[in-house]
Amino acid sequence: MLLKVLGSAAGGGFPQWNCDCPNCRRVRSNDRSFYNRMHNSLALSDNGNRWYLFNSTPDVRSQIESHAELRPGLRIRNTPLLGVLLTDAELDHTIGLLQLRESAELEVYAAPPVLNALQEQFPIRKILEPYAKFRWLAARPGESLPLFGGRVIVYPFYLGSKPPRYASFHENKGTMLSSPWVIGYRIVDQSTGGTAVYAPGIEQWTEELEQQLQHADCIFMDGTFWHSDELSRLNISELDAADMGHTPITGPNGSLERLAKVSADRKIYIHINNTNPILDEDSQENFHLRQLGIEVGYDGLELEV
Repeated sequence: MLLKVLGSAAGGGFPQWNCDCPNCRRVRSNDRSFYNRMHNSLALSDNGNRWYLFNSTPDVRSQIESHAELRPGLRIRNTPLLGVLLTDAELDHTIGLLQLRESAELEVYAAPPVLNALQEQFPIRKILEPYAKFRWLAARPGESLPLFGGRVIVYPFYLGSKPPRYASFHENKGTMLSSPWVIGYRIVDQSTGGTAVYAPGIEQWTEELEQQLQHADCIFMDGTFWHSDELSRLNISELDAADMGHTPITGPNGSLERLAKVSADRKIYIHINNTNPILDEDSQENFHLRQLGIEVGYDGLELEV
């Protein structure tokens, strides 16, 4: 199977339109250690002809146009895209669905709470109904999803219970702890056995996550923040990584030490916030990851698994 990183940045992209942090300032100055990044998304294909997207971002049009395989061909109105698999209901992962509305027929997979939020609190489903023939399908942890006629099997798994801000006031607090608002996907090629894991939003490192990472050939891991208090260090926000539903890379509850022990051939941090020092290719943090055999994902990265 083929995998393409269409975007590697967290919400806001890089640079973020209203941010003048050191990283955003340097990328705007054309510093060679930095480059622009679109919102995080991944494309999956069994043979290079048909594709599914993981998340549909505000950059989805540019992401499609940046890759010839994702563009229309043969007929005037058509697309090689078969559908979208959502990891959560966050705006930066769902708002692009509105741009895929032009009479498109797509499958959209999401966890049940996400499907409900997109019907009620952020009613994309109602808005799109007159424009596109989307099939809204449940992605439930513990159940498999056969794609491309069963040539690729995707296994959703639980990553967190944090709803997006627009839905947090409507969520029943009694069920919040168990609701799968955030999920990851284990992707298995049935012909080669190649396995990839896509987990861009990790609330905490759990036994469930550990099990899903075992025997994977490639892992796309939540790399949003280097430090838990990264935003407060820059006087941007008092919220820490946990408040925003992410495990930082470093620190006592960080992912780095655990990820370094996983035996996957490719371990790649994606969904990187504009404040994260690993965006600087000349930084000590970036160098430290490379020493451990861990990559910093980038837009356009392609893999065959």
